[in-house]
Amino acid sequence: MRSIDPASNRLSVRLQDGTERIYDPRRQRGVSVFREDLRRFSVGDRIQFTAPANDLKIANRELGVIAGVGDAGRLSLQMDSGRSLQIEPNKHPHLDYGYAMTSHSSQGQTSNRVLIHVDTELGSKDLLNSRMAYVSVSRGAFDAQFFTNDRERLPTALGHDISKQSAKVPQVNAHQTIAPQQEISKAPQQEHGMGLGIGF
Repeated sequence: MRSIDPASNRLSVRLQDGTERIYDPRRQRGVSVFREDLRRFSVGDRIQFTAPANDLKIANRELGVIAGVGDAGRLSLQMDSGRSLQIEPNKHPHLDYGYAMTSHSSQGQTSNRVLIHVDTELGSKDLLNSRMAYVSVSRGAFDAQFFTNDRERLPTALGHDISKQSAKVPQVNAHQTIAPQQEISKAPQQEHGMGLGIGF
């Protein structure tokens, strides 16, 4: 990304071939915006893919370990799934350290232990809630530990329930019953996360 114009809601980006484009992100679909950053990988580092690699059949946020570094930076990876593969980083640039991830990104992952960071001052109630706590804690097979800036405020921050009932819910008093064909539905739940789960 080259520049941002908030007043007109425009992004200026440079493509891989060097050309520059200006567009309104509201009118685009399937666009991934990212910034390249230098990473120094070594043998034994945990890594994660930050975008799907369809040619390798690798999902977004899939984790692994660097098993070797070859000529021209070619990486040998041992994925947590048990697969071994080799990649050229310049052809698969969506690679990052895999020591920490957001609770939202960690869904579907399991680690023996997780460490969960919750900052009660920076998080909004839309991000810090009971669902985030559940998703983060349930990633650990044997152990989950919270780290926070305010131990007293932590239960309140993680106690927000984001479940919402549908707009039309019948009122029922003690003398009424709901027939079996009537169901009180809940609106689809959205999951947000902010905590960091670190797998060991």
